[in-house]
Amino acid sequence: MIKYFSTMIQKASFLLVFLSWFTLQSAIAQQDTYVMAIHGGAGTILKTNMTDSMELAYKDALKQALLAGHRVLQQEGGTSLDAVEAAVKVLEENPLFNAGKGAVFTHDGKNELDAAIMDGKTLNAGAVAGVTNVKSPIQAARAVMQHSPHVMMVGAGAEQFAKEQGLEMVDPSYFYTKERWQGLQKARVLDSLATQLDHDAQSNIPEVYKDYKYGTVGAVAVDRAGNLAAATSTGGMTNKRYGRVGDTPIIGAGNYADNNTVAVSCTGWGEFFIRSVAAYDVSARMLYGGLSIAEAAIAVIQSVGELGGDGGLIAINKQGEVAMPFSTAGMYRGTIKADGTVDIQIYE
Repeated sequence: MIKYFSTMIQKASFLLVFLSWFTLQSAIAQQDTYVMAIHGGAGTILKTNMTDSMELAYKDALKQALLAGHRVLQQEGGTSLDAVEAAVKVLEENPLFNAGKGAVFTHDGKNELDAAIMDGKTLNAGAVAGVTNVKSPIQAARAVMQHSPHVMMVGAGAEQFAKEQGLEMVDPSYFYTKERWQGLQKARVLDSLATQLDHDAQSNIPEVYKDYKYGTVGAVAVDRAGNLAAATSTGGMTNKRYGRVGDTPIIGAGNYADNNTVAVSCTGWGEFFIRSVAAYDVSARMLYGGLSIAEAAIAVIQSVGELGGDGGLIAINKQGEVAMPFSTAGMYRGTIKADGTVDIQIYE
């Protein structure tokens, strides 16, 4: 009987998510030319749970990140690669987001940070994972791309490399925030509850439990030369164990850019984005299937949902078309046009 009801609940939940995809068109920017899109994570983000002051704080933070990237793009010779790095760095320094200063805690009470960056012109990429004392993981990812023969470095080795490259190093206490620490305590309680239930009863876990799997920031941009770039940074999953690494630093899973198609940055339940090779899949559907950026982006979020995960992504092509679909209740997101016009949204 428990299995029967669990199956019915799963089918109903899938149907609701499927139906929501038809409303994702409102999150697709069409007809206008944009130069940058950013996101600050997806999840159960409801207006009923947001104070006016908190909403303004999130919107202002997203705006500052967009403006930072836009300033780069407006400069003579300003590149999309410089722009996405600048935008993500702003979000890493803001404790509202699960990246850099606002990173969540692992089960052992530590902050382990991941980041990736990719150049659509050359397909060069760099990533770091599990770093604990690098102030700006996205800068470390770019250093790996530009100053090493490698694509990804992890843990102590990545930290040593970052230090040798002259990047700013900080004491791990720099990443502490009271809100994230309290989030760990709540996650531990929910985790304990989950282990007491059999697999078929997992649907009894509060919806907020899933949100401990979310939290990422990212940026995608196109510059005057038509070059694309993508950058993504995260603190990972609250209460994660055993050196868990999500999709963010895995090129093609959480971050991807190719001038021939699209630049993509993902946010959501990382395990499913890895299994879907989500970021690259957007590019592949455009390249091999002839889909538009909007069609490809929505199809990928649907594919992630069919596996059991959810989340969202932002994508931009060299024509300045932007897609920002998501299957959660909300996603912090924004765009900026060449003339500096900013649009920021949070809810569905």
